[in-house]
Amino acid sequence: MTLPTAPANAGSSTRPYLIRALHDWCTDNGFTPYIAVFVDASVQVPTEYVKNNEIVLNIGFEATTALKLGNELIEFKARFGGTSREILVPVDHVIAIYARENGQGMAFPVPTEAPAGMTPAPTPEPTGAKGPKLALADSAKSEDSEGIEPEGGDAHAEPTEPPPEPPAGGRPTLKRIK
Repeated sequence: MTLPTAPANAGSSTRPYLIRALHDWCTDNGFTPYIAVFVDASVQVPTEYVKNNEIVLNIGFEATTALKLGNELIEFKARFGGTSREILVPVDHVIAIYARENGQGMAFPVPTEAPAGMTPAPTPEPTGAKGPKLALADSAKSEDSEGIEPEGGDAHAEPTEPPPEPPAGGRPTLKRIK
């Protein structure tokens, strides 16, 4: 007996739920959540910080005001160069979410419906840096096949210095103080 299968487009996208879950995980663990965004005409971000149709944004509570991680849109206000800006990012344009401190997170496919004249930015090749690498969530590729690293920029956009190396010695432990 074969079970009926649902069409491939049944149900809503898992992307907004995964973004919220990883944002919560970063926050709960004291990490800074960053998102990499594919930028086209439907994305409202400071264009002076966009490189190769991509921007990396700090979406931690300390860096944002009125953060809303919705199913269709990520909305918040952030300061860029001392000026408050309203940021609007369609969820399907988020190509990665990760912790700045250790690079752990998840990558997503680049949107395929780019406006005329704009092509999806290629994912950078791994640079041989130590630490975890992000892989596309919908890809059958191995975890080491894709990597995303932020480049220099504004504190709320792309970090100007590389993230600190994770401490050596394995997993952290919780020390209870009575």
